[in-house]
Amino acid sequence: MRQTAGVLLATLVLAACGTQGNGSTHEERPRPPAPPPTPNEVVFLGSPGPLRVEVEVARTHPQRKQGLMHRKELGPMSGMIFVFDRDEDHAFWMKNTLISLDMIFIDRDEKIVGIVHEAVPLSLAQRSVGIPSRYVLEVQGGWAKKHGIKTGQAISFRGPQSARHL
Repeated sequence: MRQTAGVLLATLVLAACGTQGNGSTHEERPRPPAPPPTPNEVVFLGSPGPLRVEVEVARTHPQRKQGLMHRKELGPMSGMIFVFDRDEDHAFWMKNTLISLDMIFIDRDEKIVGIVHEAVPLSLAQRSVGIPSRYVLEVQGGWAKKHGIKTGQAISFRGPQSARHL
């Protein structure tokens, strides 16, 4: 009995090694690579716009908690958009953030309600604008002044996770 079970097991193992799981002994053709994802963008409208910033989306609590911590650089037209479920006076700190950032606070109507300019890296000081917002965009420190971005300016979300579904 033991010998029969051993032969049966060896036969099953050898049979499994010779197929791709669908009964075919032919190799699968390589699949073409998936197209790159369309980037998410925040587009600043009006003067001096349109101005496009490619953004990473931080929607979940763990993503928002991590933010841009430990990054050594951020591209000149890149950023991270923090998406919240409610309008609140959101506050940020720069713990473990190695680069200076501008924080652009945006309401649910896609208007800028305030800007924190050039937040100091590695600081535990709370940064906010004292006005409820739904989104906060972080870009390189000095970016907002360099591009003439102002409170009251309209923005638009573009990309696969566009508008309020970002």
